[in-house]
Amino acid sequence: MLEVRLFASAREAVGAQMVAVAPGPVHEVCSAIADGAEPGRRTRIEAVLAVSTLLCDGVRYRAADDAPLPDGAVLDVLPPFAGG
Repeated sequence: MLEVRLFASAREAVGAQMVAVAPGPVHEVCSAIADGAEPGRRTRIEAVLAVSTLLCDGVRYRAADDAPLPDGAVLDVLPPFAGG
């Protein structure tokens, strides 16, 4: 499984701090995150994922990427935020 840690608005949109999904291409992982969101939250998490930075093993990804994410990895979902 792939561990997904959710921060800020991503956490609020999914309704959880962390989820586990099957490994695979980034875009499929993002779909799985949205599929697992609480009822009525799918549209919100899809919007948040579309603008978030995704970090896995120090590599930056976007939600539409085709790059594979391996089993056992940790993916951080970092929505844009303001501040210093």
